Amino acid sequence: MRRVCFQLKVRPDRIDEYKRRHAAVWPEMLEALYAAGWHNYSLFLRPDGLLIGYLETDSVEADELKDVQARMAATDVNRRWQAEMAELFEDLDGAPDEGFLELEEIFNLEDQLAASRHAAQTAQTTAYETRTHEESN
Repeated sequence: MRRVCFQLKVRPDRIDEYKRRHAAVWPEMLEALYAAGWHNYSLFLRPDGLLIGYLETDSVEADELKDVQARMAATDVNRRWQAEMAELFEDLDGAPDEGFLELEEIFNLEDQLAASRHAAQTAQTTAYETRTHEESN
């Protein structure tokens, strides 16, 4: 699984409209997103229009985001949705789902906790095996 976080800027005078449209996303758009590999997808909006999006894809490949974007771009519902949404954004080059700035993930609790627990378990196992070997000699 790959986690993706991105940012866009909603025009401050269009924030209410942006919220309204996302309160009732078209069912066919929801299905298309899911089918294209956009999972656990969320949007967060500051009062000044800064929009942060988060999604997970089924792959860990770096180019997976491009793949899920391409799958969506191939759908008619996405073309219609992006055309309607584009007017709500500032400084956008292209469609909203292609013009966002991807953010670098620098920390994930579950990943680091799993690594830490694995290291601790490995150290315990090694210590036990060393003691057992010394006692048998």
